[in-house]
Amino acid sequence: MSTDRRTFLTASAAGLALTAGPAQLLPHAVAASAQAKEPPRPNRIAVSTYSYWQFRNKELRSIETCIDLAADQGFDGVEILHRQMERETNDYLQRLKRRAFLLGLDLCGFSTHQTFLSPNKETRQKNIDHTIRCIELAYALGIPTMRVNTGTWGTSKNFNELMKNKGIEPPLKGYKDEDAYPWVIDGLGACLKAAERCGVTMGLENHWGLGRTAKGVLRIVDAVKSPWLQVTLDTGNFLENIYEQLEALAPRACLVQAKTYYGGGIWYSLDLDYDRIVGILRKAGYRGYISLEFEGNENPKTGVPRSLQALRTAFR
Repeated sequence: MSTDRRTFLTASAAGLALTAGPAQLLPHAVAASAQAKEPPRPNRIAVSTYSYWQFRNKELRSIETCIDLAADQGFDGVEILHRQMERETNDYLQRLKRRAFLLGLDLCGFSTHQTFLSPNKETRQKNIDHTIRCIELAYALGIPTMRVNTGTWGTSKNFNELMKNKGIEPPLKGYKDEDAYPWVIDGLGACLKAAERCGVTMGLENHWGLGRTAKGVLRIVDAVKSPWLQVTLDTGNFLENIYEQLEALAPRACLVQAKTYYGGGIWYSLDLDYDRIVGILRKAGYRGYISLEFEGNENPKTGVPRSLQALRTAFR
C-alpha cells in the first residue's frame, strides 16, 4: 500500500470516529478506531486506598499509610476513597499531594459516593452540592478524574443485603427505576460547569442502582452528552454477561477499577479472565490507569501485592 493511500485511509477512519463528537468517544477510542495496535507502553497500575482499608481495617485507614504502602509495593499511582479521608482541610490535602509526589506516585483518581435516586428535590440538591465539593477537593489534590454513582434507592437493609441480592433492590413505594433517570441526568448535568472549571472528568461507575448494567450507565452518559462525564469501568460489578458489558463501556472509560479476590471475596468472588479483559481494553484503545480494588479476605498487606503482580502480568 502506498504511503499516500495509507495516510488517506487512516485519516478517513479517524474522521468517521470523530463525527460521534467528544461526548461519544474518548481520544483513546478515536485512536483505536483508526488503527488497532499494541500500546507503546503497558497501562500504569494504581491502587485504591479502599484496597487496604476495606471499611474494616482500622490500622490501614490513614491515607498517608496507604500512600506509603503503595510506594513500597511498587504501584505507579493511588486512587483516594473520599469516605476514607479523615478531614478535608487544605493543609491536609496539600500534605497528601506532596507525600505522593516525593514517593514518585500519581494521585490519579478520587472515588466518591452520591445518590440521586430520591424523589425529594432537596435531597438531590444536597448530593449535587456534595459532588461539586468533591470535584473541588479533587482539583486541590491535582486529581484529574473522579468516580461518581447514580446511587441506590436505599430500600435494602444494608449493603450486605444489597450484595446478597446481586445489587438489585426495589424502588421506593410509588416509584420505578424509570422515574429516576431524569433525576440522575439532571443531577450530574448540574455538576458539569464545576468539572470543566476544575478540569476533573467525572466517571460514572457501573456501581449498583441505575448503574448496575452497561445499558443504564450509557443511557445516562449519552443523555448528559459532555466530555466531562465519561465512565469509570469496574471489572467486578457486572454479575451477568460480564465481558459483553465491559466491552460496551470500554470505549468510554476514563479509569478502570480492577477487582481481585485473594482469600475469597468479602461479598462474592468472580473468576475474572484478565487476559480477556486486557484484550477488550486494548481493542478500545484504552491507555489510562488500572486502579486495583482488592476485595478479598486475605490480609491486604499480602493480598494487594499479589494482586499487583497478577495485574502487571496481565497488562505486560
